[in-house]
Amino acid sequence: MLQKGIAAAPGIVIGRAVVQKEEMVRYERRTLDQDEVAAELARFQESVRAADIELEQVKKKVRHEMGEEEARIFEAHQLFLQDPEFIGAIEEKLESERVNAEAALEEVRDSFVAIFESMDDEYMRERAADLRDVSQRLLKNLLGIHDQLQADFAEPVVLIVHDLTPSDTAQLDREKVKGFATNIGGRTSHSAIMARTMEIPAVVGMSDITEQLQTGDLVIVDGLEGEVHIRPDEAVVAVYEAKQQAYWKQKEDWARLVHEESVTADGHRVELAANIGNPQDAVQAVENGAEGIGLFRTEFLYMGREQFPTEEEQFAAYKAVAENMGKDRPVVIRTLDIGGDKELSYLDLPKELNPFLGYRAIRLCLDRVELFKTQLRALLRASIYGNIKIMYPMIATIAELRRANQILDEVKAELRTQDILFNDHLEVGIMIEVPAAAMIADQLAKEADFFSIGTNDLIQYVMAADRMNEQVAYLYDPYHPAILRLVNQVIKAAHQEGKWVGMCGEMAGEELAIPILLGLGLDEFSMSATSVLRARHLLRKLDYKSLQETAQHVLTLESGEEIRAFIKEEILNKL
Repeated sequence: MLQKGIAAAPGIVIGRAVVQKEEMVRYERRTLDQDEVAAELARFQESVRAADIELEQVKKKVRHEMGEEEARIFEAHQLFLQDPEFIGAIEEKLESERVNAEAALEEVRDSFVAIFESMDDEYMRERAADLRDVSQRLLKNLLGIHDQLQADFAEPVVLIVHDLTPSDTAQLDREKVKGFATNIGGRTSHSAIMARTMEIPAVVGMSDITEQLQTGDLVIVDGLEGEVHIRPDEAVVAVYEAKQQAYWKQKEDWARLVHEESVTADGHRVELAANIGNPQDAVQAVENGAEGIGLFRTEFLYMGREQFPTEEEQFAAYKAVAENMGKDRPVVIRTLDIGGDKELSYLDLPKELNPFLGYRAIRLCLDRVELFKTQLRALLRASIYGNIKIMYPMIATIAELRRANQILDEVKAELRTQDILFNDHLEVGIMIEVPAAAMIADQLAKEADFFSIGTNDLIQYVMAADRMNEQVAYLYDPYHPAILRLVNQVIKAAHQEGKWVGMCGEMAGEELAIPILLGLGLDEFSMSATSVLRARHLLRKLDYKSLQETAQHVLTLESGEEIRAFIKEEILNKL
């Protein structure tokens, strides 16, 4: 029997399942007497201290075994323990409602998780899993439960669980746990990220896989296609053994491309870049063959803290990325994209009926000019250490672009008067993610140095379909002709003015999309670092000249389904 899920970590594993179902941690909600409150508060605070010590130990273990980037996951968990919005809310509920710590913790946790899960940004939605992990650690400390995920298996196994928290994943013995599948989770969850680092094939978001399998059952986890085969017969096993061997051989081929150029079979050169969220990610990008950073999401420098990062803190982060990438690799740094679904506890933003269409990103920065100037100063100062480019998010009008550049010029003038060095010729571009910007791309291209198409937002704005709403999920389709025609229009407008165009949405790294985008003339593809070598391998088998004709034919097709089928049949299956 075949079940579909989300491909979280690539690879194929065939083995015997070990099923571990979700355990319910039980307690009773109690109303405290007034004289019990102080002791209960102290008990909760002790559980927080204990959790911090435990996380410090996990962080050291992960840093030693997996590296700095993965260790930062647990730094983020520790920040939850220091967050007055979270911890303070629990303490306030305990004191004001006189409830036991367990009840206060779970009720506040559920409220915060609901906020995270309602967010549009996939990365932020996945942080709900981190909050659950931290909360579960606190709850078990309160209840005196110190059990751990069973990881000491006698022989190699495939783990089947409701969910794997980052803490659970860090405990796994990769010599014994050869793959896993979960009921819940997403590709950007920290557990998925860690599984990719550990090279453990994983499929997540399978709904009820723990009910479909029993310990001892034969199972195949295909982390390439996001499929799990339950109790496969010998014929299916033979097919997947061959796929497994082919994948291992393919990985060897990809690894040889780390230092190669991204060039098509007929010699057309493009750039493959990586999307990152912190300076440490730049190291992984280089290790995976990225030729630059196509999107540095600077908002993560502002989150998980109690106040704005200083100019010096920002300068250090931007300088580190520039130095890690070197003078030859471009680093596109997006200015602050906060608001909407990304809230800061220390920034008092108005509550809005439609926050994704509201006071956010460049709109916020053009209003809070000093906030914007601080970031621009740090960016300009760091620009002499590498090939930094500045990118404004959510531009919708020429007036916004001009006003942002006017503020940038003011900051440049201030730096000159202070004899502070910066690159006066750095490129300044914009994200094309608002339909209005796509429609006036020909005008914007006269004043922007480059475009980067942000398909994640562009798709939902064009289709008027919230990608988190299952009722309209069928409309959120990157291959819809309207999306591809807009992409084509944007690329043409930029090229007419001699400007380059990149794409930093998820679409840029998709195997089906790459031939279309290449044919339309996209210059830069920015994706997760782990996708770069796979994309380069594909590019080297494609013919740019013939794909130009193919892409124009694709624009005449009527639906995303028709377009996907055409690319699969006429391009990918013939490689």
